[in-house]
Amino acid sequence: MINVLIVDDHKVVRTGLESLLSASDDISVVGTATNGEEAVAAATSLHPDVVLMDLSMPVMDGTTATSIISAEHPQMKVVVLTSFSDDDRVVDALQAGALGYTLKDAEPGIILEAIRAAHGGGVPIDPRVASALMPQNRTGRSDATLTDREKEIVALVGRGLVNKQIAVELGISEKTVKTHLTNAFKRLGVTNRGDAAAWAARNLPDGIDN
Repeated sequence: MINVLIVDDHKVVRTGLESLLSASDDISVVGTATNGEEAVAAATSLHPDVVLMDLSMPVMDGTTATSIISAEHPQMKVVVLTSFSDDDRVVDALQAGALGYTLKDAEPGIILEAIRAAHGGGVPIDPRVASALMPQNRTGRSDATLTDREKEIVALVGRGLVNKQIAVELGISEKTVKTHLTNAFKRLGVTNRGDAAAWAARNLPDGIDN
């Protein structure tokens, strides 16, 4: 069971999210908070696995709360769920320690998958904000620089899957996945899964079939 703390200053949003998450068999809502200060306190007392964090809130904003929670509870996964997709907010939130970034108008299933992916160690990044993560000198690279297998694996990284899940999905070993990822990182000029996920969102938005 994935224990989730919902943080949002709007009651209708909290209620809707709580209803959505509680309907899932593998997710449990352990609490809610209306601002960043409450979120920090709730994280300490409730020990959630994942914190679903809004950004614009009174008393303490979500970015500040994310920074504190990430520092005090590094095992917790913070996924930003907000209406803002501008580059500065995305970068600030991820630099503060958020593992994922999803927009509030995303389909309900996308939000659930973002929580599951973050809990599993993945990097769930909404494709609409992915450009904020890519340095300018890397945004124009073509997916033609990757082999077909590397494209498959990077596409799955973009969906938030970790190496073990990718190995099961493709029927190969984790060691093979790691080798392909290492080679793909070098070809793309990226150094981490977040950048690879952002690249996949920009260059492989529909997977590898198109």
